[in-house]
Amino acid sequence: MRVDVVTLFPEIVTVPMGASIMGRAQEKGALELHVHDLREHGLGKHRHVDDTPYGGGQGMVIRPEPMWAALEAVDRPQARVILMSPAGKPFTQASAQRLAKEEHLIFISGHYEGIDQRVIDHWVDEEISLGDYVLTNGAIAAVVVMDAIVRLLPGVLGDEMSAVEESFGENGLLEAPQYTKPAEFAGLKVPDILLGGNHAKIAAWRHEQALERTRQVRPDLLITDPPDAAIIQRRV
Repeated sequence: MRVDVVTLFPEIVTVPMGASIMGRAQEKGALELHVHDLREHGLGKHRHVDDTPYGGGQGMVIRPEPMWAALEAVDRPQARVILMSPAGKPFTQASAQRLAKEEHLIFISGHYEGIDQRVIDHWVDEEISLGDYVLTNGAIAAVVVMDAIVRLLPGVLGDEMSAVEESFGENGLLEAPQYTKPAEFAGLKVPDILLGGNHAKIAAWRHEQALERTRQVRPDLLITDPPDAAIIQRRV
């Protein structure tokens, strides 16, 4: 997969995306990452990229010319252009799974009070939000979304089942509690069932734990129809 990011702060993207699993994904060739500094397309000697909003209001808005030029400079014949915005649709695991099937993604990272709407109307295929809050920079949100997408690409995770047997995986539940050695620590013991070696019973226990954790922490992920029958609510 190729991913391009247009941002005023390239280091916000390059540093975390160069570490750990994301860095190894690039080394393996699963991810081809290109980060573009919007300031390179700024106007005048001082590379201005923003101006005051028409109609008045607080803050500054990114002008259309620099962003337009930056996007035109990206090789994008089959790219899907995404704007990170608190006004976008909420990002979910289903969103990550859908976008992981794309060959080329372009992320636009906003700043200040946003981007001139003409850029959005002409270039953007979808707007994505991480939640009902506002960040200082869209590049931070773009890194989160890229991480969720790239880890789903073939060969990125060491264990291909890791992306299945986790929260919001195929069954839609939160992940069951996990334990490792030692079997007893600070007077706290690992549940006996995990030490018995009966994989069928362990699988049933984990499902029960996942269901109970989901009921307690994220009941919105569950619907009951008919009564007493837990059904996963698929959300896009």
